[in-house]
Amino acid sequence: MRSLLFIPGDSEKKLEKGLTSGADVLLIDLEDSVSAERKETARKIAANFLTANHERPSPRLFVRINDLASGLADDDLTAVMPALPHGILLPKSNSGKDVTRLAAKLNVHEARAGVAEGATQIIAIITETAIGTLSASSYPDASTRLIGLSWGAEDLSAVIGARAARDEAGRYTDVFRLARAVTILGASAAEVAAIDTVYINYRDDEGLARECADAERDGFTGKLAIHPAQVPIINQAFTPSPEAVDHARKIVAAFTAEPSAGVIGIDGQMFDRPHLRRAERLIARAGSAS
Repeated sequence: MRSLLFIPGDSEKKLEKGLTSGADVLLIDLEDSVSAERKETARKIAANFLTANHERPSPRLFVRINDLASGLADDDLTAVMPALPHGILLPKSNSGKDVTRLAAKLNVHEARAGVAEGATQIIAIITETAIGTLSASSYPDASTRLIGLSWGAEDLSAVIGARAARDEAGRYTDVFRLARAVTILGASAAEVAAIDTVYINYRDDEGLARECADAERDGFTGKLAIHPAQVPIINQAFTPSPEAVDHARKIVAAFTAEPSAGVIGIDGQMFDRPHLRRAERLIARAGSAS
């Protein structure tokens, strides 16, 4: 999962266009991009789109439902789950308990649809509330359905009363750097993908590329997108280069040849077991991107 593209659930035209965007995942949105008056229409359009495209090999189709405290999530699930989405994006998750609650709801819907329990995966956005940001460590063992954690700055800024999430130079301020950091740590603790948040200036390709490079350096393996034009830049940033893959394979091969070694020298450099784990992860990412 390198690129995850939001598409308003009430726009048939944009949903169809999303299929050719190159995104790894389409996030069919029933939450922020859909007005209250259009919620029911969006549910119907989303369900029809899922039914028509569920068998496509790519992109994978996830639905962002409304948050569990909104009073709308159950209606969202009732509408879309018979159409068998590949996954659900849970916004405003306050802790791993919210993922567990959602997983229980999915159990019921999967049983009604006659599909195997656990078929529907979950990605959670965990920093859109203050308590959610402080609960990033609660996701290990929340559910085997959980495959990724992401973060959001805009909702959090509204909740805490911040005038902006970035300073005059375009850098995130301390609170939002914390939210970003705990997402990486929470995802690592839960052994799921860390997915970077959106870059809202969709016409600033250079800024997006810089932010993607920083995210990949720090441990994120993918990024949310709000416009199809962002997808190629994100995909390129989160696809390991051939040189990086070759180097990782050298490390793996060296440790395979000497399984009892704790440290191995390659091309004049020393590598230990943490380097091996990093190399294995990079090779896995390269395989999923191919």
